[in-house]
Amino acid sequence: MEIKIFKVGKEKPEKVEIHCHEMTDEVREIVAFVKTRQGQLTGIQEGNQFEIAVTDVVYVEAVDNKVFLYTQKQVYETRQKLYELEELLREKHFLRVSKSLLLNLMKVQSIKPAMNGRMLAVLKSGDEIIITRKYVAELKKALRGGS
Repeated sequence: MEIKIFKVGKEKPEKVEIHCHEMTDEVREIVAFVKTRQGQLTGIQEGNQFEIAVTDVVYVEAVDNKVFLYTQKQVYETRQKLYELEELLREKHFLRVSKSLLLNLMKVQSIKPAMNGRMLAVLKSGDEIIITRKYVAELKKALRGGS
């Protein structure tokens, strides 16, 4: 695959064009990556592909080598790995709170202590997410406005 990058002036919009022979998994991954950077994730549900706004995602969870995007009402599978999403969503108020979960901090209503040094995040939806001890310090730093 050939890649060309052209620099444009500030007066012109930035754009990405993909010229391909067919829609392969590789092309889909590239499209998903670009959309993620623009604030959308690609999710799959019952074989259909959907574009989900990052702001609609409550949390992202890895289960049995699959990664799922949880919104208020729906669950979608995604082809992206949890570590890839962690990197992409870091600047969009998402934080890893356990080995298998990224939490959208904008969807948290309150946080309270739990047993054994863990914390419990109560989401605006009423759901509760456990923040494991390993990630509590990172959470406190993020809540104080650190990066």
